[in-house]
Parts: sequence; structure tokens; C-alpha cells
Amino acid sequence: MCQRIVAIIGCGAIGSILANAIDKKRAGNSDLRFLFDMNFERAKDLADKLDGPTKVAKELNEILEDKSVDLVIEAASQEAVIQDSADVLRSGKDLMVMSVGAFSDSDLLKEVRKVAEEAGKSIYLPSGALVGLDGVKAANIEKIDEITLVTRKPPEVLSTTKYVQEQNIDLSNLDRPRTIFESSAKNAVKAFPESVNVAASLSLAGVGFEKTKVKIIADPSLTSNVHEVNVKGGVGELSTKAKNVPSPDNPKTSYLAALSAIMTLRSLTEVISVGT
Repeated sequence: MCQRIVAIIGCGAIGSILANAIDKKRAGNSDLRFLFDMNFERAKDLADKLDGPTKVAKELNEILEDKSVDLVIEAASQEAVIQDSADVLRSGKDLMVMSVGAFSDSDLLKEVRKVAEEAGKSIYLPSGALVGLDGVKAANIEKIDEITLVTRKPPEVLSTTKYVQEQNIDLSNLDRPRTIFESSAKNAVKAFPESVNVAASLSLAGVGFEKTKVKIIADPSLTSNVHEVNVKGGVGELSTKAKNVPSPDNPKTSYLAALSAIMTLRSLTEVISVGT
């Protein structure tokens, strides 16, 4: 198996779950060399809980200049993707991106792809909280006529989002589901950057951000997030539904999203690859 020497940017819910998985040898043949977070104490607190001798970087350059690190995992924010992706790739390291919504900016996507090609490096985008992306990618080889993502979340999860607050949407005392957003994936990832990276993943796997439709519903009957994907095209119709358990540390983050990052890392160290 190929060993990966890893650095993680962002020590929130996903970064912490991933760091613990690497430390406990649940993420394949990988070794965690660095943690980095804009909040240094948060990174240090996480490192102190790990068994391995993980370093805490005060500046990103410490990671970029370390030749032993060959994979950097972004688990911070869209802003981190925008600011740091090109530098990571130019430093000779592969990149895994969790805040996939940043790539709704077509100019950024083109730039990062170009830098990766020139550097001979790879960019990995885990499937996150979605199921069925393999089928979407396969269907897109033929033709996809229509693709829709319907996301349902508890009102208390959505009520703290910037979009809901700016639009003065009152989600208290709901007694039935309420649609609060319906537009393209391009608009969805901007309106809900912290909770709709699934829309970005679906768009990149399928027909793009402009053509992918997204509907977001506040549903008082739910205690966990639900993502439904419906596809119509040349291969027929595909439908998937995932009822996800929220991350123990952040109700806005799907636990499955963190696990998908672990599985992506594990697959990079294995000799047999399953799925498209």
C-alpha cells in the first residue's frame, strides 16, 4: 500500500473526526504530520488529544515547506479553498477539498485545475453527505436532462444560517415543512456555504452549477438532515435518498461527510479501487 503523509487545514468537526481516524489507523496507511487552524489553540487542543506526534503549524508555510507532506486536506472553509488551494498544489502536494462549494466560482475552478495540471498534482473531492455520485457520473457520459437536489433539514439547524437571518425568515413554531430556497446550485452554495456543499459535489459530478436545481426545506418533523437526488436522462431515472446523522460536534455538518473523507483517504492507500 502507498503511504500518505497528511496535513489537515481546519480543526472543526470534520477536521477533528478525520484527525482522530488517521491517529487511530482507521484511514488506511496514512500518517498525520500537521494540523493547522486560524485558531491556534483549537489546533493545539486537538493535537494534544491524539496519540501520535502531530505538529501544530503556526503558519501554512510550515506545511508547504515540509517536503514529507504529500497530501493536504482542507476542512476549514470556502475562503481557505480560495486562498490556499493554488499554493498547496504549487508546493508539490495533492489536495483534498471538503468545502467543495468554493468551486461554484468557475474562474477559481479553472485556475486550480490549471495549477494542478502544471504541478502534476491531484485534487480529490469526497462525496460528502450524498450517496449515488458514482451513478450520476456514469449517467452524465450519456446524457442528463434534469437533475434536482432536495435538502430537508430541521428548522433549528437552518435558523442560524446567514441566509435565513438576512431574509428575515421566521422558522420558529413551524407545524409543517416550509420551502425556504429554490434556485440553481450556483446560488445555493453562496446562500448556504456551511451546509450545502452537497449541491456543489452533485454539480461537479453532473451537469454543472447553473443546470443543477436545488430546493431547501425546513421540516419540523426531522431530527436529522435528508438529501434526495433525482436524475432523468439517457440511462433512465435515478433516485437516491440519504437520511444523515449530524456530526456530534456540529449539527450543520453531516457525519457521513466526515466519514466520506476518511474513506477517500483510505482508498488512496489501497491497491484495489471500488466504484467509478
